[in-house]
Amino acid sequence: MTLPHADATVADPEGTRAKAPAGGAPASFGRKGTLEVRLAHTAGEIDAAQALRYRVFYEEMSAKPDDEARRTKRDVDRFDSFCDHLLVFDHALANGAEGDELPTEAVVGCYRLLRQEVAERHGGFYTASEYDIAPLLEGRGKGLRFLELGRSCVLAPYRNKPTVELLWHGIARYLEIHNLDVMFGCASFEGTDPEALALPLSYLYHHHLTPPEWYVRALPERFAEMNLIPKEKINPREAWRELPPMIKGYLRAGCYIGDGAVVDEQFGTTDVLILFPVTQIAERYRTKFGSTSAG
Repeated sequence: MTLPHADATVADPEGTRAKAPAGGAPASFGRKGTLEVRLAHTAGEIDAAQALRYRVFYEEMSAKPDDEARRTKRDVDRFDSFCDHLLVFDHALANGAEGDELPTEAVVGCYRLLRQEVAERHGGFYTASEYDIAPLLEGRGKGLRFLELGRSCVLAPYRNKPTVELLWHGIARYLEIHNLDVMFGCASFEGTDPEALALPLSYLYHHHLTPPEWYVRALPERFAEMNLIPKEKINPREAWRELPPMIKGYLRAGCYIGDGAVVDEQFGTTDVLILFPVTQIAERYRTKFGSTSAG
């Protein structure tokens, strides 16, 4: 199964972004109650995702906006114009609107998805600014198809099981549609002091580090040591409690963690790399997120 080329209303001259089927409503990836997950297919829906990201990253968290971001109240970068944007809509906030485009306020969650063939035409992956992924792509990953996950956020009242499950289901559908083999991206802790995150970072290093065949390391100039506490001195339960919910979800699904954290001063975070060979995703997640109704 393949998706058609991009909608003309979205800046995407090479036709790399997916859109709704011609002559019909956008293709749904799944619904739970009033919530629905699908790809953005118009410029207005991408703008809604950028507005949501600004609310979460800059107004709720501690990201530092430049003058343009402060003026527009949008989180925007060059990758937005050629990535696919996975959105969760709440139809209860749509004020009766249905069909091709729902109002901005109906977007309550988002992910940005970048396939390898698209990245290669547009200067590479965002993750390459923090991690040395070239050996991964050229070595163990040669012949495999990669998907980068990025810019994920959910509006505070929707940080719950139904919304997160819909996002996971949307990603699962996208993997299936595009026949992708490996997912990766950066996940974040709030705060820019790795020493203050010594327990959870050390736990990730000792218990979830990528095996040699999938090894990924932070760029030398950005590398922050994660191995700050010896393994025998770590209380795994206490460390687990200090992990952000998104990282807990990734670990439950069976992800690996790259070597080295990266401090992102602009976003006020400490990042770690997550990596999922699709064939190794925990079976309970594969079954669960492959079965949500797409009605």
